[in-house]
Amino acid sequence: MSFMGQEKHCTLCPRRCGTRPGFCGAPDELQVSAICLHRGEEPPVAGEKGIVNVFFSHCNLHCIYCQNEAISGHRVDESLVHFHNVESVADRVAELLPQSSGLLGFVTAAQYADFIPAIIDNLAARGLHPTVVYNSSGYESVETLRNLEGIVDIYLPDFKYADSKIAHAYSHAADYPEVAAKALAEMVRQVGCGLKIDSDGIAYRGLIVRHLVLPGHVDNSLRVLDLLANFQPSAFTFHLSLMAQYFPPVPTLPAPLNRTLTEEEYNAVVEHYNELGFFNGWLQELSSESHYRPDFSNKDNPFK
Repeated sequence: MSFMGQEKHCTLCPRRCGTRPGFCGAPDELQVSAICLHRGEEPPVAGEKGIVNVFFSHCNLHCIYCQNEAISGHRVDESLVHFHNVESVADRVAELLPQSSGLLGFVTAAQYADFIPAIIDNLAARGLHPTVVYNSSGYESVETLRNLEGIVDIYLPDFKYADSKIAHAYSHAADYPEVAAKALAEMVRQVGCGLKIDSDGIAYRGLIVRHLVLPGHVDNSLRVLDLLANFQPSAFTFHLSLMAQYFPPVPTLPAPLNRTLTEEEYNAVVEHYNELGFFNGWLQELSSESHYRPDFSNKDNPFK
């Protein structure tokens, strides 16, 4: 396993910028904005106590509607970067793990995936061996994912778009559908399509695919579901989390992103989900849009 040379000639994500900072804005130095107990994830990866989530600064997509824009942008205010090296990240994780359900999540980590092995090694030296969850936008390099094989226990990717025009307009990534499909195939190769859950209801290996339904773009969501339904092998063993939590993070977004999802829109996607025969997963209430609005100026827990 090797990430050598990535910091000087970055090819960690599909953009392959060749330099740092590149499109994502991430410098050579590790930047983490928050490490906290989070109870808002799907039940098998949160449990009653919550998962310890590491929220990396920057992102390789820069979605124009991102709820984490304060820490995911090309430029992140230094006041929102609280951890700058492996040791400080491991210190905070070690502090929180005993209070958690035993899972450790790396959130939007593609731009810093080369630091993950060192974080895990540091924790192992302390006798800590959490179940590792890789929480991803889905826009991932297969090569980088292969370097994480044996480290990641559970993959938690988004599948945002089947429509390349929307992917380009909203996330600057017209190739998202193809890239995400290849990344998903690699994740399945490593951990399988299903989700293994222990007697306490906590996942310890597998995959959960997420899809956020966007207002005004039901057709994109229907196409995503069609794509997943035809995914080989064993498509319907996917645990699929269909999310309704979209809210416009800034008032200047163009229509239709300047509003929340309607009941009719979400119901149309749920109906197709049922028609296709998906049976593992979770549906959100429309009221969820008011519950997932993090404040990253709160260093201890942005979700309080």
